[in-house]
Amino acid sequence: MLNFLSKDMGIDLGTANTLIYIKDSGIVLNEPSVIALDKRRNVTIAVGDQAKAMIGKAPANILVVRPLQDGVISDFDRTADMLRAFIDKAVTANKIKNFRVVVGVPSGVTEVEKRAVEQVVRQMGASDVYILEEPMAAAIGAGLDVDSSTACMIADIGGGTTDIAIIALGGIVASTSIRHAGDKFNDAIVQYVRKRYALMIGEKTAENLKIEAGAACLDVDENGDEIIKTVKASGRDIISGLPKILDVTNRDIMLGLQESVDMIIDGIKATIEKAPPEIAADIAANGMILSGGGGMIYNLDKLIEKRTGIKAVVAENPFEAVAMGTGMSLNNIETLKIHALSVNRR
Repeated sequence: MLNFLSKDMGIDLGTANTLIYIKDSGIVLNEPSVIALDKRRNVTIAVGDQAKAMIGKAPANILVVRPLQDGVISDFDRTADMLRAFIDKAVTANKIKNFRVVVGVPSGVTEVEKRAVEQVVRQMGASDVYILEEPMAAAIGAGLDVDSSTACMIADIGGGTTDIAIIALGGIVASTSIRHAGDKFNDAIVQYVRKRYALMIGEKTAENLKIEAGAACLDVDENGDEIIKTVKASGRDIISGLPKILDVTNRDIMLGLQESVDMIIDGIKATIEKAPPEIAADIAANGMILSGGGGMIYNLDKLIEKRTGIKAVVAENPFEAVAMGTGMSLNNIETLKIHALSVNRR
């Protein structure tokens, strides 16, 4: 057992997943931001992977909730319970106190929402709490030089929000935060399959379809024909009410995601339009980075380049970039104070 009493940590408190980075140990926890409660006894019975497995299957006495919505805390008490359980898993110690924490939050959150995050983390025993905007954290985690005079650009597409930012000289020059990301992708797939095939599918099935067959645009073969991939979708037939399994294609998922992808590309364009000309020139020369689970949508990078003229590259660690960035920022507290909003007030 390691002594974590003096260990600092970075937390990516995401709508879909929570990741915890321990200094000198790397990412030690990566689990869904889900908590399950027994309503009769008012006790937590599962968090993370175990709780997510209960979604859509729990009996009436078990409430399965995602306490963060659109990148912010919607249920304070449940978020605190979930985070406490995650930290206990991460540090494997009975008591931890007087440690420093950096938390990644969407760039569009309000001061009230930032204070709510701080309060949850401080309840865990943190002495110093730093709030780092997710695009800044993702850029640090992706290895970009955020302190350079040459601007860099990143789009972090998470579960609840898409955060797009242009960063130079240690600060965010222009940013756009869209509360439209991975969760809305799933909803769009549910609605498309319902409309196209009269099949009602669940959130988990939609997420699996997004991962297995999601695409921003399709590849073509040597004849110029689209390369079609087929996957199975299971759900309930709306007409008969009976279980049904059918084939859906990557073209179906692409069409279902089309509106969401358009919104993200519009957000990228809007962010560039806010930037000074010299900054825009840097982006034109150096391109941009995609991070977050949504950044892994197949061919999203190619479609962005086609529609904007800006070369887009998926980060080497897209899913972990924010958590890595929060943790890496702890290596230099003085620089962190410049990048982050310090909320050390008692």
